[in-house]
Amino acid sequence: MTDMLTGKVIFITGASRGIGAAAARLFAQEGAAVVLASRGTEALERIVKEIRAEGGVADAVALDLSSTESIRAAISRVEELHGRLDGAFNNGAVIQQPGPLDTTGDEDIQQQFEVNFRAHWTAMNAEAALMRAGGGGAIVNTSSIGSRRANPALPAYGAMKRALNSITETAAVTWAPQHIRVNGITPGGTATEMIDAWEAATPGVVDRITASTPMGRMAEPREIAEVAAWLLSDRASWVSGAIIPVDGGAGA
Repeated sequence: MTDMLTGKVIFITGASRGIGAAAARLFAQEGAAVVLASRGTEALERIVKEIRAEGGVADAVALDLSSTESIRAAISRVEELHGRLDGAFNNGAVIQQPGPLDTTGDEDIQQQFEVNFRAHWTAMNAEAALMRAGGGGAIVNTSSIGSRRANPALPAYGAMKRALNSITETAAVTWAPQHIRVNGITPGGTATEMIDAWEAATPGVVDRITASTPMGRMAEPREIAEVAAWLLSDRASWVSGAIIPVDGGAGA
């Protein structure tokens, strides 16, 4: 480890599995005090115990991304625990029921709006308020390769992730005078539980994603987390407003 996050307090949403869980372990190994947030608190507690057993600093907080009150309460808990916030990895998301545009129902669209767009809007504002009080910080939002192009299989998901890219860029410009950097990452196919659920609903999707990836495989969650860690570190001090592909060349 390089200790590139030593001394930083970092909040992570969607931390109970996949990219979020990988980020929790990596950020702690890199020296950060991490606060893990998710609806699945039992899974969070297992990760917290693992990090503490290795000498790291970690806490868990329940979070329902569909509730603005829950989001604000979780970030208030970060302030109670540490008195400040240096970095936030807004990684929590939900995938829609796969299907074409004309069969995507109102319920899917509403859920995508609440969790994949509005939740990030709410979280970013609350995170930035706490960061301003401490003199600045960095935010990284997990978007998707599906935000960069037509997304026939997941139209509502792709639309909300593209909207997330927009507010990421706007926040970077808006908050730069307060020394808050904001960036996004757009992962391609990654071996997570979310992809497992998509494969179950649409058999063969993993093979199709792998075939369309020049590097010829799915990413491991830690490979995505490594990019987020760098963006949250001081080594990325001149990077803000970027939407960075992390997709093995699939978007090239």
